[in-house]
Amino acid sequence: MATSSNKTSRRSGRREKLLQRAAPVAVNPCPPGQLGGQFRPLSEAECRAIYDTALRLLDDLGMGEVPPVLRDQLVAHGARIKAERIQIPAVLVEAAIGAAPSEFVLNGRDSARSITVGGERVHFGTGGAAVQTLDLDTGDYRPSTLRDLYDFTRLQDGLENVSWFTRCCVATDMPDEFLLDVNTVFALLKGTTKPVATSFTVAENIAPIIEMIEIADGAGSFKLNPWIKAHISPVTSPMRYGEDAVEVVLECIRHGIPMSCITAAQSGATAPATLAGFLAQSLAETLASLVMVHVFASGYPMVFSNWPLVIDLRTGSFCGGGGEISVMNAASAQLSNWLGLVSGVASSMTDAKSLDAQYGMEKGISAMAAGLAGGNLIYESAGMTASLLGASFEAFLLDNDMLAHIYRSLRGVEVNNETLGYDAIVEAVTGDGHFLGGAQTMAAMERDYFYPELADRDAPITWSEQGRKDAWSRANERARAGLKKPDPGYLDKAGEAAIRARFDIRLNT
Repeated sequence: MATSSNKTSRRSGRREKLLQRAAPVAVNPCPPGQLGGQFRPLSEAECRAIYDTALRLLDDLGMGEVPPVLRDQLVAHGARIKAERIQIPAVLVEAAIGAAPSEFVLNGRDSARSITVGGERVHFGTGGAAVQTLDLDTGDYRPSTLRDLYDFTRLQDGLENVSWFTRCCVATDMPDEFLLDVNTVFALLKGTTKPVATSFTVAENIAPIIEMIEIADGAGSFKLNPWIKAHISPVTSPMRYGEDAVEVVLECIRHGIPMSCITAAQSGATAPATLAGFLAQSLAETLASLVMVHVFASGYPMVFSNWPLVIDLRTGSFCGGGGEISVMNAASAQLSNWLGLVSGVASSMTDAKSLDAQYGMEKGISAMAAGLAGGNLIYESAGMTASLLGASFEAFLLDNDMLAHIYRSLRGVEVNNETLGYDAIVEAVTGDGHFLGGAQTMAAMERDYFYPELADRDAPITWSEQGRKDAWSRANERARAGLKKPDPGYLDKAGEAAIRARFDIRLNT
């Protein structure tokens, strides 16, 4: 039977190991920006066939419901009017592709947090417009509020695997569209200095929001450092423009706001149920957005955000997780990169309502597929639940660990004389008979291996002694601790006071 002193010694040893694990690593073994492109669900011939079909759709079928200001500009660049549709010739599409930047900087309010997007670099970030938040106390969903948005913003600010933050929920407690847009950007301004993204309900809301930003950062500052990206869906499937969204695009161009033009067709509903047909139509629609930007501001920074979405054909409900949506977003990333465009796709749009096995399976499969395919900006990849209807504080923390694992997978295996370790193998075999404590092992320990913060790797007895907590419980505790921290201080008191004097800011902190 173990003595009391032996038990105390074992517990002390476990505490020391936990402290060692909690210590920050000297070298991050899986930083964002790893290279993707290893997964190519389409052959070269298949990419070409899908692209050619997209060009044919634009040239023969064309786009409907084209606002006059856009119609006139398209015609001036070689498009044709046929009945009430605008046919866009292949030569115009290819001119837009050729002029589009293959990479650009996505600015943070803190320039040290800016990221370069394009090529095969992979960055995971957020997205969504969840109208419900998974409550930390009750475990039930409730309407999302402005305070939730601010809390999500500052919680993710410390998550290194979330490269940029798109407002993940809609403040349903805002009484009108203007207050929603203004207070959303205020929460982003106050809660993080990463690159951020939001949407603007109408074009008229943009100028006042830029004014608010420059109250904080100085007149003319946004043009020098445009740290907000706009998420816009100027094309409505199938194959037509949306007038309000086109106006938002034009106003963003006037103010120098980079944008993601997002196509979000749904299989079997607003796009074909066949995967190839879906990809062809969705590619045509996103190319129509690119052409729209090109004819007004050639070479403007636009993320080519072609997001294939899937519905359950038995019920008609949106499906955020599964093999079909995973392979289609991977194929979309491949197509965009094949065209040399900065690609945006989505992942981790789980249909699970709680943080359970379904949640982990659907998020892991879709995020890994998008990363391996080389999606430059992968949206929705942290925090989202319930088919994008919900957002969860715990999910942000768990997903941050998941994304680190994916970055580590993308990093792959470095093969050189040092890592092959011939001398280390000889030394271990002829010496102690193991590699524990060896110089090569100690060097690789932090450089090559990721140690998750929330996964449980302890022995069953240790897990039992520590309360048999599951991942959700551990994340809940961590989220509560994070939200108890004070405001990060990114907005100085004088700037905040001036903004509150000018605008109806509803956030109380």
